Parts: sequence; C-alpha cells; structure tokens
Amino acid sequence: MEWTDDGIILGLRRHGEGHAVVELITAEHGRHLGLVYGGGSRKKAPALQPGNSVRAVWRARLDEQLGNYTLEITQSRADRMMMAARASFGLQTIAALLRLLPERDPHGDLYVMSEYILDRIDEPEAASLIARFELQLLAELGFGLDLSCCAASGITTDLVYVSPKTGRAVSRAAGEEWRERLLPLPSFLREAEVSVSPAEIAAAFALTGHFLAVHVLEPRGMDLPEARASLVAAARRMRAA
Repeated sequence: MEWTDDGIILGLRRHGEGHAVVELITAEHGRHLGLVYGGGSRKKAPALQPGNSVRAVWRARLDEQLGNYTLEITQSRADRMMMAARASFGLQTIAALLRLLPERDPHGDLYVMSEYILDRIDEPEAASLIARFELQLLAELGFGLDLSCCAASGITTDLVYVSPKTGRAVSRAAGEEWRERLLPLPSFLREAEVSVSPAEIAAAFALTGHFLAVHVLEPRGMDLPEARASLVAAARRMRAA
C-alpha cells in the first residue's frame, strides 16, 4: 500500500531508538499517523514541528497497519508560532479539535481551512477564523447549526440568537421574549466581516463551545481543550491593547 498527499503536522511522539510517530491531517486521507524513521534524531526532529506543512508519502504492507512516512517540509511555520503565545494556543486548539475526527476519515474542507488559518495564525483575524472552523467541524461531525433563517418566522434578516436546543437561528423580534435562554449569534459567523470585536469573538466561542460540549465532547467524557480558553483570553487582550 502506498499513497502521496499533502498534510499538516498535528503532533508527534518518540518511538523506539530515535524514531517518531507523526500525526498528520491530510488533504485526502484524513487524520493519519505514520512512523518516521530517524524522526526523533537531532537532524530530523527540528523540522517535524506541529503546524508545518508537508508532502507525505505513506507506505505499509497492509492498509490497517501504522505504516511509515517519508516527509518533505513544504511550509515551515516555526517563526509564526514564536511570534505570540496566541499563535501556539491557536495551533493547539486546531490540533485538539481535529483529533475529534475519526482517524483516516477524509475531511478536505477542514484541511483547507486549517492551512488557511495556520498561514495567518499570528494575525488578529486568527481567532475569528478558528470560530468559523469550529462551525465547520460541527457540521462535518453531523451537528451542523442552521443559521440560514429564523426558526420561528423563516425570515433571513436580523438573526441575532441561536436556540441552544435546536441549533437554529432566531431573529431579534421572535427571540425577544426568550432572549435570556438563547445564545447570541455574532454576525461575522454568517457574513464576511473584516473587523470583529472581542465581545463577538467571545460570543462566537461560547456558541460553538456549547454545541461541541453537548454533542461531541460530553458523550465522550471529554472537556473543551485548555488551549482554547487561553486563545480566547489572548484574543481579548490583543484587541483591548
């Protein structure tokens, strides 16, 4: 068995004498692990950093085996990760969320989004992009939110709430009576906006975090990634500065 694909390094662990098991999110083969011979050596280890993009060749005798990787670094992002703590928090958050996907299950849109975000991980827009990434992740896990129209009236304008039970949008007028029970819907999750306030970012992560917790994490006995809370806090500090 052999295939070649583009991927992003999510993490790695040492294996045996100087080797490493590398975890990638790939364009066509999903989240996939493989052994890199010498991956723990002084020569190779510095290049195998989480967040780097690679051209990967995977080989194994049988499809169900771990197999081994030959990796060529196509984009190094170590400099971006060192620019600010929020960049590291963002990468850790993305990696933790991608690990919720079944192994070897292709999710091309999430791969493309990951590449796009990581190329901007040290920029102010990264936090809002990760919130959109979480919406897409929910959809691909089968728990997508319907933000297209109001659940009560069917209108497509002035949608400012989301039902925490159904995941459907609610308009300002329809939700006024129950606004204390509804989740705020930041407009940037429905429309392309350049400037996003700290309050909107916090509201977006509260929204996606609710549905991730209820539908994905709690049934698995898991919590939201610790790095995610640090990312939100860092985004608040950056935009308040």
